[in-house]
Amino acid sequence: MAHMQLTARQLNRAVLARQMLLEREDVGIAEAVGRITAIQSQEPASAYLSLWNRVAGFDPAELDRAYTSHELLRSISIRITLHTVRADDYPAFHAAMVPNLRASRLNDRRLTSTGFTAADVDDMLPHVHARLTEPQRAPEIEAWLAKRFDRPAERVWWALKTFGPFVHAPDGGAWSFASGRSFRAAPDAERPDLADALAHLFRRYLEGFGPATAQDFGLFAMQRQPAWKAAIERLGDVLVTHQGPDGKVLYDVPGAPIPDGDTPAPVRLLPMFDNVLLAHVDRSRIIPGEFRPHVIRRNGDTLPTVLVDGYVAGVWRPARDGGSGVEITAFTTLPKRVWAELDGEASSLGALLAERDPRVYRRYDHWWDDLPAAARRFVGRD
Repeated sequence: MAHMQLTARQLNRAVLARQMLLEREDVGIAEAVGRITAIQSQEPASAYLSLWNRVAGFDPAELDRAYTSHELLRSISIRITLHTVRADDYPAFHAAMVPNLRASRLNDRRLTSTGFTAADVDDMLPHVHARLTEPQRAPEIEAWLAKRFDRPAERVWWALKTFGPFVHAPDGGAWSFASGRSFRAAPDAERPDLADALAHLFRRYLEGFGPATAQDFGLFAMQRQPAWKAAIERLGDVLVTHQGPDGKVLYDVPGAPIPDGDTPAPVRLLPMFDNVLLAHVDRSRIIPGEFRPHVIRRNGDTLPTVLVDGYVAGVWRPARDGGSGVEITAFTTLPKRVWAELDGEASSLGALLAERDPRVYRRYDHWWDDLPAAARRFVGRD
């Protein structure tokens, strides 16, 4: 039986609350990452900008240290995409995703056309894992594999780094991962079986993203019906249910916040690929339908977004004229009060970018050529 009938705005405020976007909170970096489940980290800068939006007094050096101490790990996991997760979540998250990760590479023609088999790759896994107790760069690993096989073996490592227990090792640069080509074995930890791992991932998903359908979880974690059904059965009475505005059953964890729909939501400048935009089948929980194709592009690129009253109202990028601050393309008319709030946020963000890399996301500039603009302004100027 449903516990609550929820409105669309309650669902919006619930995900904002769980994602620490209703107010910046005074918590440590690892706790923040745990609270929001995982950070999509395809672009290394996005982990930093994601936490800047959520943590009061965010210090990027604290995230640097969390990576180097292995308190946080960056690896291919959810949606076969690089994510930053807490070390204590990694074993279950990885175990839950391994079947999909394996299938994505072992059945891929880019591997099978080389003559290497799944058995070849599996046979090498323990040897590579033992070798990577210390970080090594990808070319070194590939050269070692080539010597073992007596032929080029880049695709063997391409498969192994996707589904094996390997993580990216920090190698410097503005955002800790300058090249993204240095790897090490994941820390040793007890690994749950698949059913327990899926249940863990589903519970952590609900904690981080609010009431959701089973299909929402399936989309977020690329899981088919048998997997999410097994997760629901394994969790059993741990879950509660609500009813969504469309009458669908929404699963949730008991006691998690569901604020009123009129709870104030501050403006935010979210990074590329922020998971808050990608966690539900119905993206209108955060992105108005008419703006979705401008934000989530044809190839899946998800642009840095501007949140106003909890919903996407535009996109942003660092100033391209050499000045400070950021350029905002608003999809709708915004009042002066909102522009003033955005100016304050952009000033703070500009300081972080100036310290680390003011040209972040530059290679995505081509998407701005065809954006509709109710207004385009530079904000946060010195």
